Amino acid sequence: MGKVAIISVAIAALSVLVGERVLNISKRHLVFREVANKHLPNCVTLKNIEHGSEDITILGNGLAFISTGLKFPGLPTSDVPGRIYTLDLKDPHLKPVELRMPRNFDLESFNPHGISVYTDPSDDTVYLFVVNHPQFKSQIEIFKYVKDGASLVHLKTIKHELLHSVNDIVAVGAESFYATNDHYFSNEHLKTLEILLLMPWTNVVYYSPNEVKVVSEGYHFANGINMSPDQRYIYVANIFNHSVNVLEKKEDNTLTPVK
Repeated sequence: MGKVAIISVAIAALSVLVGERVLNISKRHLVFREVANKHLPNCVTLKNIEHGSEDITILGNGLAFISTGLKFPGLPTSDVPGRIYTLDLKDPHLKPVELRMPRNFDLESFNPHGISVYTDPSDDTVYLFVVNHPQFKSQIEIFKYVKDGASLVHLKTIKHELLHSVNDIVAVGAESFYATNDHYFSNEHLKTLEILLLMPWTNVVYYSPNEVKVVSEGYHFANGINMSPDQRYIYVANIFNHSVNVLEKKEDNTLTPVK
């Protein structure tokens, strides 16, 4: 076989591989999906939520907490700092209430992502956990919710090398939680490459004051996380795999895949 023929075969093979990869990426990113408008009855637009709502978590009494104002690389944003609102779902007026932030907290760099609440069964204290990205880094803020003053008291900031690209969080104690990392790398350019290559490298981390460990991995962009009402199962949204993973929570806080 001549050199020209060999080069032609190599180019054809490379074209097939690149084409297959592009098609696979397009399918994973739902490039060709058509989204139709849904006009549902009894829906109302909430006033004052003007800069996007990234996450909502709801207490058993119908009180919802809403995080707004997330700034994310590559997406439209504003200069307004992030905020936390509450919304009483039992109130027919459905008026969001902005919570007052504590004076000892850096509000200007507040960039809230996923949130979760934990109610202490011993005294009904409500703790709000917020994924925060100041300067696009990742850390967890723990607040105490003060209902009478519609305010938050900042209790603690948590940083850890395993919590390097946190997306969402589900609280399981006053200082413990599960969190998803939606990227493997911290560098922004490598993050972009990671999404293009669709590598299943993201994970779920368990955090407590006594131990921090990876408890589940192999996700194509681990995103939302939540827990069943009986606290037996953890649900993880596996975005580019177009699935929700169900995991059983063990006594040592590890997670075992169910389906």
